[in-house]
Amino acid sequence: MSFPNTTSTNRELELIEAVAAEVSVGIDRAVSFWMNQIDDVLHDSRLTTLGRLQAVKDVVCNYRHRHAVDFVNDHGNPA
Repeated sequence: MSFPNTTSTNRELELIEAVAAEVSVGIDRAVSFWMNQIDDVLHDSRLTTLGRLQAVKDVVCNYRHRHAVDFVNDHGNPA
C-alpha cells in the first residue's frame, strides 16, 4: 500500500491556493474597474437619463470590443 507524500501534497495545495488567490484578486480588480466606469457615467450630472443609458451601453460595448467577448443570450443566439 502506497501513501502519498504529505510534503508534496501540501506544496501542491499551497500552489493551488496561491494561484486561486491571485485569480481572485485579478477578477476583483477587473470588476471594480468596470463598475467604477459605470458608476461614473450614472452620476454624471451633465448627462440626461437617456444620455446615461447610452453611456452605460458605451461602457459595455467598449468592454466587448476590448475583450472580443462573444456574448450569447438565453436562447443561444449572439446578444
